[in-house]
Amino acid sequence: MQLGFVGLGKMGGFMVQRLLNDKHDIVGFDLSADVVKQLAAKGMTASSSIEDMVGKLKGRKAVWIMVPAGKPTEDTIQHLVGLLNKGDIIIDGGNSYYKDDVRRAKELQAKGIHYIDVGTSGGVWGLKNGYCMMIGGEKDVFTYLDPIFKTLGPVDGYAYMGASGSGHLVKMIHNGIEYGMMQAYAEGFEIMKKSEYGLDLAKIADLWMHASVVRSWLLELTAEGLKQDPELSGLKGWVADSGEGRWTILEAIDKDVPAPVITASLFERFHSRQPDSFAAKMLAMMRNQFGGHAVKK
Repeated sequence: MQLGFVGLGKMGGFMVQRLLNDKHDIVGFDLSADVVKQLAAKGMTASSSIEDMVGKLKGRKAVWIMVPAGKPTEDTIQHLVGLLNKGDIIIDGGNSYYKDDVRRAKELQAKGIHYIDVGTSGGVWGLKNGYCMMIGGEKDVFTYLDPIFKTLGPVDGYAYMGASGSGHLVKMIHNGIEYGMMQAYAEGFEIMKKSEYGLDLAKIADLWMHASVVRSWLLELTAEGLKQDPELSGLKGWVADSGEGRWTILEAIDKDVPAPVITASLFERFHSRQPDSFAAKMLAMMRNQFGGHAVKK
């Protein structure tokens, strides 16, 4: 199946390679000419611009966007709208906010263009293992694109979620759960590290991968990371967040759903970025004021 592809970074580039391996006709564009050249050497049809890419697509055009959420995605969609025809399809495979999907689908529908939102999980391992895809939009368009999804996903690794926005909503919650799981692992391993037994944390992570209740792919990656650097000496305890955790918490608030674990895990990431917290200084000051407790300066 022919597919236009915008955004050939780590994840997008691997997705294109997986599609090429299954003999799909991919016409790709990226701001990096070097990346385009590398994938062209593997069989992709190279494009010098989005206009050039769309011009090389035949018949009913479908374009997959794999660029950062927010303005880059919005700008790319608006660019494509002026180039596509009625019946053509835009697929957003990034991490867009699901309410943006609802708005975009309505705007594009008025122009006769179909919009599909795909929550994509699998990261840089997807080339080998495939991608888990949570897909929202019109059911008949989902069915039309099935050859693409079948190639990108492992067996039973993709599914139709519902109307526009549902794919990215499910992926948003997926990432919120991921925040909580990561935080629980991090806390548990730190407690074990501080025990008096001199525990081999990589060995424990690997052990837990064998029939343990807490086994997971995250734990498998944790074991590998600890084998490479048991003390994590090459890292700083500074943790970013890419937005989905915040959106998950906002959704919980909007729906009156208590989500203390996900919320605490996001706040712990904020805390990791504060080497000298003003709030901690406030606590020390108050203890000193009411009880004369010692402070460190």
